[in-house]
Amino acid sequence: MEPIQRYLSTLQQTMDKLPQPLIAEVIYTLQRARIQGNQVFIMGNGGSASTASHFVCDLAKNTRNPSLPHFRAIGLADNMEIFSAYANDEGYENVFSQQLINLIKPEDVVIAISASGNSKNVVKAVEEARKYGALTIGFTGFSGGRLGEIVDLHIHVESDIIEHVEDIHLMLEHMIVRTIKDQPFIGLSLPQADAKLSAEVLGD
Repeated sequence: MEPIQRYLSTLQQTMDKLPQPLIAEVIYTLQRARIQGNQVFIMGNGGSASTASHFVCDLAKNTRNPSLPHFRAIGLADNMEIFSAYANDEGYENVFSQQLINLIKPEDVVIAISASGNSKNVVKAVEEARKYGALTIGFTGFSGGRLGEIVDLHIHVESDIIEHVEDIHLMLEHMIVRTIKDQPFIGLSLPQADAKLSAEVLGD
């Protein structure tokens, strides 16, 4: 039982270090995108691609509320045809950025998931998104890498254990979606909410 207990206790210690105010800000950012009709793009490689797809599914389906618009969530790791075409013809580092160029608009939200924070295709896509005035969110681990340096909101898992980082990234998406589902107006009355948001959602 010792390896099991060690895994769980270390995971709990890492979870206790999560930046809760930043997580709340991510929720607010997503809520604002929802109200304004902005798109939410999510991406990652390998295990992070799985988390990205899971996030898209949950955000689009599990947050539906008759009083609010649906999220316009798009996964960039899900269309294997276009993914492999860009990888084959233009290089793997372009598989996400080229998809974004086709679709991105100012104030859209881009969520990039990378344990190392140094995945070239993820970093390049975020750099591209920033050129278009999108809001960028990074989920990282280890040192945070280049991704942690360039995103607007950085949720850093303070661990060098890849399994823990991926565990917590998935937990974060569940936490965010569950919070929005259970409290659909959370974040919409924060002081920094702009007049348009307040008028459309709260009837002010």
